[in-house]
Amino acid sequence: MALKPVLKLKVDELFLRWLSEAETQTLLKANLRQILRGEPLQQPNYAIWPPKSETTRPQKRRRPPRRPLALRSPQTRHPSRSSAKKKRTTPPSAQNIPEFYFPSGRPNSQGNESLYLTRIREEFTKAEGGKLEKEQMEALCKACGFPHCMKGTLFTFVGGDRNGHVTLQAFLAVWRKMRLTCFDEASQFVRILAKPNCNYLEEDDMKPLVQDVVDTHPGLSFLHEAKEFHSRYVQTVISRIFYCVNRSWSGRITAAELRKSNLLQTLHLLDEEEDINQVMDFFSYEHFYVIYCKFWELDKDHDLSISREDLMRHADHAISTKMIDRIFSGAVTKNLPDGKMSYRDFVWFLISEEDKRHPTSIEYWFRCMDLDGDGIISLYEMEYFYEEQVQKMESLGIETLPFEDCVCQMIDMVRPREKGRITLMDLKACQMTPVFFDTFFNLDKYLEHEQRDPFANIRDIDGDEPEMSDWEKFAAEEYEILVAEEGASDAHNEEMRNVRG
Repeated sequence: MALKPVLKLKVDELFLRWLSEAETQTLLKANLRQILRGEPLQQPNYAIWPPKSETTRPQKRRRPPRRPLALRSPQTRHPSRSSAKKKRTTPPSAQNIPEFYFPSGRPNSQGNESLYLTRIREEFTKAEGGKLEKEQMEALCKACGFPHCMKGTLFTFVGGDRNGHVTLQAFLAVWRKMRLTCFDEASQFVRILAKPNCNYLEEDDMKPLVQDVVDTHPGLSFLHEAKEFHSRYVQTVISRIFYCVNRSWSGRITAAELRKSNLLQTLHLLDEEEDINQVMDFFSYEHFYVIYCKFWELDKDHDLSISREDLMRHADHAISTKMIDRIFSGAVTKNLPDGKMSYRDFVWFLISEEDKRHPTSIEYWFRCMDLDGDGIISLYEMEYFYEEQVQKMESLGIETLPFEDCVCQMIDMVRPREKGRITLMDLKACQMTPVFFDTFFNLDKYLEHEQRDPFANIRDIDGDEPEMSDWEKFAAEEYEILVAEEGASDAHNEEMRNVRG
């Protein structure tokens, strides 16, 4: 059997021989210096190959060496016409590229630093002995440009818990150190609330902030006597914050995510608005009441967790069993203790179910329908969920739509970039996502869409006034129903007391 030469080994041998030549080493060192200085690379005006080696095999006939075209010197006396017209462009140096990534905000975005310092000194001057206690931190928050609800976390951040008070010297030492690396409100907010050496916020980091809202906001004064509801309200608000702000689903809010959200603006709004229910984002008590009552109805044993069977009873068994199984499979939930859904997970479920236009809701249901996790809702996956819908309609005596016709309608409605393969981006670009999702796992809402004007699901994006979200509409309607039921129950109890009396 004839031996075959290994080309790669021969190429490697020739390359190492070339690399070891003194002329090659000189050239490479010169090019390295040019790169470090940001200068254009100069090609050699001599040919390095073939190398001068005593072991080179002699040839019978020698030809005059040909000048390699790739190694032509730029200083050739008689260049061609085409090369004479070309001008070598100098690659820009890395030092000339302006900085474009600012994870802690732009350094020049802090505004007038002296103005902040003047306001801070004024607040300490007003304090007795130049010491501020925790109850006096609200005015200091205002002087620093922070929302009032940060007073407790700011007091802890500057070391007030150690002595029970804060001095001007101690505060400015921490303040100036923070301002050296945190250049905007979002990065400062994260630094103050986060654990040491962390550049993100977890749910526990938000608890003191929301608890301060419960303790001091005038719109929640009626909760002061109902201590047992404090933790429920705090957990609801935090879950809603992470639902809207934590777009990465990581459980960690970064400064970059804060900048893209309206959380900081909402916290400032709390300082101006006394009616907590007017703050629709995150803090509305009416929204909390609706969520908690819905959870309480399903949590029969009141252990603050609901099982798969409990969730199936939601909205009179509106959600298909296949979708319930997907929710409990871990596609959109984490660390289900004993296979049960926590209150935090229920908040995400309910908002996703009632507002299928919200970006997080679209991601929520997309994850559930994407059975194999390939980032595409295929025809097979659509048929998998639609089969149960057909079975329900047949049991109710409702005329069914063949799957082929249903898919054609969905494709025409979503208009995916690739036919028969619906991606998350396709759904986010579609204004009819409630119709799409309800078709496959919520029969009651699917039938409502069938009887409604097809254009009623399209929002007027260009309207002058901001339209209420689907979640806000649902919460307002449910709250009215709950208030009416409670009023009727109170009237009945009063009547029974009068009869007995």
